[in-house]
Amino acid sequence: MQVLLMVVSMVVLMSIVAGFVRVIRGPTSADRMSAALLFGTGGVAVLLLLAEATDMPALKDVALVFVVLAAVTSVAFVRLAWTPATESAEERS
Repeated sequence: MQVLLMVVSMVVLMSIVAGFVRVIRGPTSADRMSAALLFGTGGVAVLLLLAEATDMPALKDVALVFVVLAAVTSVAFVRLAWTPATESAEERS
């Protein structure tokens, strides 16, 4: 079972590496932010898989911290990216 968890964690890690392409080539900041959230989600998945494979419960705590940081980061990005010029006429009235 440990070998299977390690293989799955490597596959998830490879998807994170593929996300680097979108960070580098992303045409908009929203694309780059989506890729960064992919890093957070994939990183949490890898940490949880490794916590089960190696029987290290402390990795679950680190994964929880990453989840909170990803949520705060996404809220901060939306607050900074949202400008009054992007509001529609219906929202203003």
